[in-house]
Amino acid sequence: MEFNGLLDTQPLVRRTPTAFPRAVLFDLDGTLIDSVPDITLAVAELMATEGLDPFPEADVRVMVGHGLRVLVQRALKARGRDLEPAAFDAVIARMLEIYPRHLTGRTALLPGVVDCLAGLRANGCVLGLVTNKMQTASVTVLEHFGLSEHFVVIIGDQVRPSGLAPKPKPDMLLFALSRMKVAPRDAIMVGDSAADMESAAHAGIFSVAVRNGYSNVPLETLDPGIIIDTLADMPKAIEAWRRA
Repeated sequence: MEFNGLLDTQPLVRRTPTAFPRAVLFDLDGTLIDSVPDITLAVAELMATEGLDPFPEADVRVMVGHGLRVLVQRALKARGRDLEPAAFDAVIARMLEIYPRHLTGRTALLPGVVDCLAGLRANGCVLGLVTNKMQTASVTVLEHFGLSEHFVVIIGDQVRPSGLAPKPKPDMLLFALSRMKVAPRDAIMVGDSAADMESAAHAGIFSVAVRNGYSNVPLETLDPGIIIDTLADMPKAIEAWRRA
């Protein structure tokens, strides 16, 4: 991927013809990877422990995006199960054992990911990953695909005990930017779902929505800064950020 213009060593000034954002934050599932085939297997294994039928991938696709507990909650509800807190926690404990077995076997990179990340870094952008996926799982996936080196900050579900609310709250995004020493106005958030767009809006960060992810509503209804078809279209997103 080619980006027009290069960054010098001076601080960035927005909306100039050669300016790039100082930081770009990415979601993971549905943005960088198609993980639904693996998640479907994990959910199926969990459902079997409850004597329940598995789900097709299309059903699981609309369950993901808000972390493991919400995924399990949605799966149980779809099968008519409404558990008491203690019973639900027991199911979550089983899922925490099952989930790590289904991270990379059927998961694939989405189009344009490798060139996009390399292109942004070549133009001086620092990259962060902000996901509701378990942090240990996220690191495993990034390492599997050789993407870990691109990210200076990785914020996942396991950071929440320190007080960070998950997306769609802005906490994770703002915490990542604070670690990167970048102001929200100098950053972009790239994702595929309402959680991503809402968290970016709450944080005051320009949002980029990528099609063919896991959103269960039309992206146009989420009011992103721009919608792109794949990450190969990131130059269009950079140009939209410049004009914002």
